[in-house]
Amino acid sequence: MTPKVVVFDIGNVLIEWLPERFYDDVIGAERRRAMFSAVDLQAMNDDVDRGAHFGDSVRALAAQYPDWHPEIMMWHDRWIEMACPVIDHSVRLMKALQANKIPVVSLTNFGIETYDLAAIHYPFLRAFDGDYISGHMQVTKPDAQIYALLEEGTGLNGDAVIFTDDRVENIEAAATRGWQTHHFEGPQGWADRLVESGLLTREQAL
Repeated sequence: MTPKVVVFDIGNVLIEWLPERFYDDVIGAERRRAMFSAVDLQAMNDDVDRGAHFGDSVRALAAQYPDWHPEIMMWHDRWIEMACPVIDHSVRLMKALQANKIPVVSLTNFGIETYDLAAIHYPFLRAFDGDYISGHMQVTKPDAQIYALLEEGTGLNGDAVIFTDDRVENIEAAATRGWQTHHFEGPQGWADRLVESGLLTREQAL
């Protein structure tokens, strides 16, 4: 079946998200490994993705670990440097699909405040035909509820939906619902899949 809606993850699909790379560049790989071992930054980020306030969450964590306070605060003060650069080919694919009158929606684990910040720097984030942002829905992938909310919002399910994400567990959760899926490992593979699905021509997918 030719899909009726295309669903994009954002982190590492449309925008690179590699906090480790940022910290390696700023404080060095050895110190970064020590901090990531001592401080559960991922758990804090997961809370933000479920709707916790970004600034309050980072400041609370920094207060718990005074030895790492300056480094933890970088997660807030220099967040946009972790969420970069844009994956330009993926953005072109999004625009090409919309030019073909194919609805494109987001399904992303993203905080409320961080999404607003990212959208200031990357205006294409305001161009989706529908936004399914975990912080607003207070549930994250791969929880089944977030996929159900997208189905409810779009009125589409099963193989009418094609979804790309860089995380295998998120893809697997979508596949159990009958969605067409693509594990994102680079924009060219996604471009090829969209061509194979009959959504873009080879020229449009460049």
